[in-house]
Amino acid sequence: MRLSPHRVFMKIIANNVTTAIEQVTAYDRDPAPYFFDQEVQKLLQILTRPIPEKVFRPRMNGVNITTPEYRFMTNEELEIARKESEIKMWDLLQIPPIVKIREEDIRILSKDPAIQGYTDAKHVFTDITFGVSNKYRLIVVREPNGILRTVTHTERDRLNQIYFPIPGREIEMPKMFEEEHLKLILDREDYEFILDRACVQFNPDNSEYHRVTQRTYDEVNKKQKYDKLRSTRHYGSMIFYLAWSKNLNNLLLENIETGKIEDGALAIKLYYILNVKQKENLKNNDVDIIEDFIKNETNMNSKLVKALENYKQISEAREKLQSNIEKIHQNAEINN
Repeated sequence: MRLSPHRVFMKIIANNVTTAIEQVTAYDRDPAPYFFDQEVQKLLQILTRPIPEKVFRPRMNGVNITTPEYRFMTNEELEIARKESEIKMWDLLQIPPIVKIREEDIRILSKDPAIQGYTDAKHVFTDITFGVSNKYRLIVVREPNGILRTVTHTERDRLNQIYFPIPGREIEMPKMFEEEHLKLILDREDYEFILDRACVQFNPDNSEYHRVTQRTYDEVNKKQKYDKLRSTRHYGSMIFYLAWSKNLNNLLLENIETGKIEDGALAIKLYYILNVKQKENLKNNDVDIIEDFIKNETNMNSKLVKALENYKQISEAREKLQSNIEKIHQNAEINN
């Protein structure tokens, strides 16, 4: 049996199920101008630390793996191929944007009590003109009580997906994003899979997108599993979220313990930019930047203080060892 678009719409909207939305970080300011700032984008790209082997690794995304092609190249051809690969790599690492959650703007266009009770289903009228932005496409709903109104964001998303389907996106929210199923995937630490799927299913201003991504970022931050997202397109978005919400302690601890001091300093610079605390006299030394941040922004967090002290001691020991090795080599050269 073939359903008409009219009947499909009535069925979808009449059977709409409201899902519970967990608390998400509310943005008192619009994060978009900060996110798209050139300096911020540069910091996020550096912090991503792309590793080509990880970026171009085979993925379980339903796409057939192609057979590798081997070619003999001149040095010039090899250089061109490397540049092309770098461009492709950054295309794959395009950071999903963080924007403000959209607000509902439902307007009642007319009230016609004369047709109240004519049907118990909602009727939807959609402008299906090609070339019109889905965000601003004219879509209205006639309620059973005779009210004609504009659609909700959820209704708009579902109807746009029917007429102008986006590959990989489903009309109904996939079960995997419901909390009971999402928790299981998070426990498996399949963070990149969740975030990739969220980018396909939701628009960046969708409250569900924010719920799922923030839930994932918080889980990564809680377990300090940053390497799961490092060198992926989602690492920059996570760092932006953590810096915006003033939640950098765990990340800094991981950076210090693994010797990623420059990354810690860059994350702190991002923190100051996003929280309008840009310091004119920001120290040049990465260790000093981190030490100053721990003192002024973390209330001298004991774990961070201890980790930084350990790093300093190890660095001093390495410098002494390197100095002694150089002296031994110099003496050996003199004796020869």
